[in-house]
Amino acid sequence: MLPVQRLVLGSGEAATDVAEATRDSPGETRVRSADAGHVETLREGGVNATLAAPTDPDAYPDHADLVVVADSDGETAVAAATTARRAFPDAALVAVPPAAASAAVCEQLAATADRVADCWTAVADRIREVTQTDRGRRLRRLLATLRSVSGPLAVVTHDNPDPDAIAAALALVTLAERVGVEAEACYAGRIAHQENRALVNLLELDLREVAEIDVAAEYGAVALVDHAVPGVNDSLTPSVEPVVVIDHHPPGDGVDAAFADVRPEIGATATMLTEYVETMGVDIDTNVATALLYGIRVDTQDFVRGATGADFDATATLLQWADPSLLDRVESPSVAGSVFGVLAAAIRNRVVVDDTATSCVGELPDRDALPQAAEKLLSLSGICVAVVYGYTDGTVYVSARARGTDVDLGETLRDALGSVGSAGGHADMAGAQLDLGILQQPDDPDQLQTVLEEVVSDRVFETLSQNSRPQPFGDNWSPHTADGR
Repeated sequence: MLPVQRLVLGSGEAATDVAEATRDSPGETRVRSADAGHVETLREGGVNATLAAPTDPDAYPDHADLVVVADSDGETAVAAATTARRAFPDAALVAVPPAAASAAVCEQLAATADRVADCWTAVADRIREVTQTDRGRRLRRLLATLRSVSGPLAVVTHDNPDPDAIAAALALVTLAERVGVEAEACYAGRIAHQENRALVNLLELDLREVAEIDVAAEYGAVALVDHAVPGVNDSLTPSVEPVVVIDHHPPGDGVDAAFADVRPEIGATATMLTEYVETMGVDIDTNVATALLYGIRVDTQDFVRGATGADFDATATLLQWADPSLLDRVESPSVAGSVFGVLAAAIRNRVVVDDTATSCVGELPDRDALPQAAEKLLSLSGICVAVVYGYTDGTVYVSARARGTDVDLGETLRDALGSVGSAGGHADMAGAQLDLGILQQPDDPDQLQTVLEEVVSDRVFETLSQNSRPQPFGDNWSPHTADGR
């Protein structure tokens, strides 16, 4: 990795303090100042300083990762920031307004810089964070990628998005717009879960519902959040090449994007976006912050499933912006009767072998009830793995949950169903989709349920039986005659 290059433009106390504070940091700090006395003082202190106008791009070095504009004259500071942005479009740019700067100068600096700081200490801390930490390096790469986009950016969630995907998309839209890129959060399918609908409606979240996205006609580029592969559970064609992918699910076949941040060890994609927001120093909208907080809570099941220190840190950050009263209203919506019907069917139709329960609930009035049904089956005594599935609109949907077991659900569903559909997820939370058209569909709904059980339940049980487990299955088990039927 190349050493970090820092460029300080201007003269005055703030420029001196920044230069001296970073003099011994990894990489190199260079100063361009029109004040001969200032340059001489810095040189005596061991700082690489050059006598030159801070607004002269010919005096700039060939490369800079971070530019700090800290001139004592407001108009010079604005001109230097504008020139530096053109010269180094991929660099992080921090501006320090002069002590007597007018409101107009501060507004102009804010429109150009990534961050405006009011004292050198904040600038020094910002420099260390941006140049010397992994999160700072990730932010620089993300912002550089966003700035490279020409035309609107489509931030696409997976189909039928959950709170984590919704919140992550809106946060990435905020970051893109902060660097001057028009962006829009897009999703396909339905927001059917009662709490998800409450989230969008109560917080008045700005999402575009689409049947499909014509990237060439409508957008300059595409970003994916909470999933990583175009054309798999989203409204895109597989040929689309995303510029940004941010996801916390284990990648199946690798990720192809100009910027990819995939961290399966993190509990929620919302946590990752909160990290970017915090590192960039952006104050986000209360409703978006509330959505991010809710996304983390849902995906970590209130911090008891896959939660990490990063998820707790993100939650602490979001509490300064989120609205607890709105969050309480989101979490207490009315429940449709169709949800209870799916829960009842999951319990009634369950097939249990050892510590695994599968259940076909038939035709789905509300597909977002599947995860709730899987959670309910998982609460049964002796059950460590629960797989619930049903069909609607020509697609079979599968939702799986696990706890207290060495089974990796994401790998299990990929092995069991990947050849007939798309599947994946985490070790303890996964899902799959199958095209109902590939199955031989009898006219009798009861026979169709039997076909689905043979495709889904039998494949899941067979895959689990082939893997090493604490309680392996015997050779003579039959899922159709096991307990629970």
